[in-house]
Amino acid sequence: MNLSMRNQIPGTVTAVTPGEVMAAVKVRLAGGQDITAAITAEAVDELNLAPGASVYALVKSTEVALAGAPVEGVSIRNQLPGTVDGVTTGGAMASVKVRVVGAALTAAVTRDAVEELRLTPGSSVVALIKATEISLATE
Repeated sequence: MNLSMRNQIPGTVTAVTPGEVMAAVKVRLAGGQDITAAITAEAVDELNLAPGASVYALVKSTEVALAGAPVEGVSIRNQLPGTVDGVTTGGAMASVKVRVVGAALTAAVTRDAVEELRLTPGSSVVALIKATEISLATE
């Protein structure tokens, strides 16, 4: 299956915390970072997710926010430090390529955000992704 989602990051499940409807799945990415995905309990069963399972974390570029430094006091658990690899701007929006350890991410942000954060190749950033915006896939 081919997907239009730019962000497809390989990882390994390290923990599954089940709930009645939703589950929190912790995934260690290839670069050693840990992220959490909040998915349905039904999906956990259908994908046979358990510690040690290989997965892909899938995130739409529109669901990746960028900050100049780690952010405290927010509910967003997934904060991946990285470096801007490239910026392509249009009239209103921009596509920002970010290199995190062991992976590449694409963030779709406003042109105003690119200017305000002074995003240029080599800039340090933190990619912010809500757990509810991460889907998991297996092969």
